[in-house]
Amino acid sequence: MDTFLTSNEWQWRLLRTVVQGVLGVIVANIDMLVGCAVLEPTWRAVVVALVMAVLSPVMAELGAASVEKKELSDE
Repeated sequence: MDTFLTSNEWQWRLLRTVVQGVLGVIVANIDMLVGCAVLEPTWRAVVVALVMAVLSPVMAELGAASVEKKELSDE
């Protein structure tokens, strides 16, 4: 998990982007999966973009906290 969140190699950056996109699409289509409300198709793209915009800094902070925790345990 540390490598996934902190590595700057191209394959890990690509995987992070793919995971963010998949989670964004799942969240945008949760209304269809649950069947309780209907979200207009024009808003789905906005929801995907918002989820990805939120996930990016959250994943960065999780990676920073993971590195910091590892550095503290090494001391």
